[in-house]
Amino acid sequence: MEIIGKVAQLLPLVTGQGRNGEWRKLEFIIEIADGQFPKKICFSLWGDKIDQAGLTLNDTVKVSFDIESREYNGRWFTEAKAWRVEKQGAGAPVQTSSPQMPTEPPASFNAAPVEDDLPF
Repeated sequence: MEIIGKVAQLLPLVTGQGRNGEWRKLEFIIEIADGQFPKKICFSLWGDKIDQAGLTLNDTVKVSFDIESREYNGRWFTEAKAWRVEKQGAGAPVQTSSPQMPTEPPASFNAAPVEDDLPF
């Protein structure tokens, strides 16, 4: 899933020690304009992704994320884990290393339509 919003708050960096070594987590809040009432969403970034994102307040970012819920002692906890954060707008770095996908198939592509048996 992806969402675009403005970084409203950066929470303190959390570190710890686990069975696989040291870990780091940064939680940040983005605000999205949704009609009359803006909404805020808390995302978490883990490990090296913290340094790659380079977040600062008021950055407009596109966040690619997964949502996961887990149960602990009869209670459920939900976390929105960001796996990519891209700055948007004039201050965003230009990405030149990612290949561009063609908008149309090549002229030599003469495949017949494939029918599937999926129920949806």
